[in-house]
Amino acid sequence: MKLGIALSGGGIRGIAHAGVLKALEDNKIKIDIIGGTSAGSLVAALYAMGYSPYYIYILFKRYAKEIAGINGGPIISGIGNFMMNKKNTFQGLKSGKNIETLYNQIAYKKGIRNINQIKMPIVIPTVDINNSKEYVITNHVPKGIVDDSQYITDITVGKAVRASSSFPAVFMPCEFEEHAFMDGGALDNVPVHEVKKQGADKVIAVKFDADQIDQTSNIMDIVMKTIDIMGSKISEESLEMSDFVLSVYTDKVGLLDIAKLDSCYQYGYNCTVENLDKIKQVLKN
Repeated sequence: MKLGIALSGGGIRGIAHAGVLKALEDNKIKIDIIGGTSAGSLVAALYAMGYSPYYIYILFKRYAKEIAGINGGPIISGIGNFMMNKKNTFQGLKSGKNIETLYNQIAYKKGIRNINQIKMPIVIPTVDINNSKEYVITNHVPKGIVDDSQYITDITVGKAVRASSSFPAVFMPCEFEEHAFMDGGALDNVPVHEVKKQGADKVIAVKFDADQIDQTSNIMDIVMKTIDIMGSKISEESLEMSDFVLSVYTDKVGLLDIAKLDSCYQYGYNCTVENLDKIKQVLKN
């Protein structure tokens, strides 16, 4: 049996995916195929290249600011600059080049440049803002596909994760050939279907539970709540296709709240351990 895992987007909360993978690894549950959208792609790419879950966590801590594309300033200021820009350009947005450069450097350490050099099957959804179409960056085009124009295999690892994680109104679209890619979560926040296409017999979907909004909530809490609502709606069909949905609750973690990396990693690990018996039962059936 081939086991696949599909990791959702969710900003800096994505480090919880490393905690999930670590808990599965500690309990001898082997992942054969991986997919990730947006923040999920950041973890999926590293794992598929052979980096251990704990080392992924260490990398996130070491390069948190580069991964988030920030220099310590409030992320909401970038959104505000964009909205106030009457010329309707991308002034005030982060380029996302930092993350592309960083991931290419990390990939080179494994002797990898392009996504098609990764051995473990991996899928990374993104969306072309020009034609509103989903594209899937992968190292293996699924068998039986007649029209493979949706799939991209000749692209660097850094460009791939940047394409999937270019969050609208925060990062500029990622240009690649004739495309202008934005966050893959716009159309496929939990890529269960694409993981199944790669030959997975069972798929675990990992998503994030939305925080409750109350009188203590700030504007970023509301933004994150909105993202979670949209992501859940978009992912309904994908989640139904999965064999087990692991919902990780993170306590009011902002989109790029790098100060909470440690707790997010632990949330992912603990949630997996708490659901371990259910996961093992699903895998037996």
